[in-house]
Amino acid sequence: MTITNRSLFDRASQLLPGGVNSPVRAFRSVGGEPFFTARAQGAYLWDVEGQRYIDYVGSWGPMIAGHAHPEVVEAVARTARDGLSFGTPCALEVEMAEVLTRLVPSLEMVRMVNSGTEATMAAIRVARGATGRQRIVKFEGCYHGHGDAFLVKAGSGALTFGLPDSPGVPKALADLTLTLPFNDFNAATALFERHGDDIAGLILEPVIGNANCILPRDGFLQHLRQLCSQYGTVLIFDEVMTGFRVALGGAQEHFGVTPDLSTFGKIIGGGMPVGAYGGKRELMSQVAPAGPIYQAGTLSGNPVAMAAGLATLALIQTPGFHDRLEAKTSQLVDGLEAAAADAGLRFTTTHVGGMFGLYFSGEHIDSYAKSVASDTQMFRRFFNGMLERGIFLAPSAFEAGFMSAAHSEQDIADTVAAASEVMAELAGG
Repeated sequence: MTITNRSLFDRASQLLPGGVNSPVRAFRSVGGEPFFTARAQGAYLWDVEGQRYIDYVGSWGPMIAGHAHPEVVEAVARTARDGLSFGTPCALEVEMAEVLTRLVPSLEMVRMVNSGTEATMAAIRVARGATGRQRIVKFEGCYHGHGDAFLVKAGSGALTFGLPDSPGVPKALADLTLTLPFNDFNAATALFERHGDDIAGLILEPVIGNANCILPRDGFLQHLRQLCSQYGTVLIFDEVMTGFRVALGGAQEHFGVTPDLSTFGKIIGGGMPVGAYGGKRELMSQVAPAGPIYQAGTLSGNPVAMAAGLATLALIQTPGFHDRLEAKTSQLVDGLEAAAADAGLRFTTTHVGGMFGLYFSGEHIDSYAKSVASDTQMFRRFFNGMLERGIFLAPSAFEAGFMSAAHSEQDIADTVAAASEVMAELAGG
């Protein structure tokens, strides 16, 4: 029997919730059904029917050097020959810790885990354990994994307590999570004036990558740093997306702000499941077995994942790597904006380093409210038009796109040319 995208989705739908193992893969917000990838190389994916796509999802971020980079694949194969998991310490996890603490100066100690969600959950536990407080602060539109404390949205106002945003999240736990609008200086100040002495940690994506791509206003991250220092709150940067992508030292290097704890994932695994959290020695030394704050993981520091991550981190340390990545991203978004202008469409973009956001909106996007007010139906039509032309964008109006070192100028030109066709069709109704 011939394998097709439809036949695989039919089979998957009988056994996997929604036919997928992560919700956004189901294409629910853009319509249609997902394709199933058979292989990937460089900037491209090929589905099981042989269709090639220029890929701007990049496995949701880690493929900064491109898919199946030969140096990463070789590192994985070489390491795997010696075993897939040991259940004991290995040299590669020590090497990874040395590389991470060298590239990100705020990391004085680090702990490897298996996902970004694990990293953020552990960082919150450290903040609570170290301060003896229970409440945390998160921002509208920021996603920190599927931990209960993070699945909370704002109530009727910026200073109200959150309500569970998913069945299964206890209200008692949600009551401990305060929410704020991103980029709102006054709301942050007012919240800390009211609750500052009870707040263990404030966690945020320094660039929101899960409400598309929202950059901080000038001075906003510095304002949060000042508030956290004033009230003894642990400032946590979730750099699972931004880490090593917007700059070699992450968003904290790019924006010049030093958090107390940071979380990482994606790129440090080179495509393998991985995560890490770390920061000040005085905080991290309280993590078991050095201290009383418990956190563990059977597969943490997995040798194959460490090998893939170390090979990827070596590649991105090439002189000029991030400058070239930024230039490619600028070339892409400038081309898309020009195509939209030619078609007479309301369209804007955001970008930093190798991350970018696309919005069908006439406003500059600097808040979650403006992001969700963009024309998602127009995006849906745009996404499907691009997919028909072999361009794979994130299948959601609220997910960032990712540029890789493997994308060529021809790939970008082909993408802009496809966008010009699609936007002309959108303008014509």
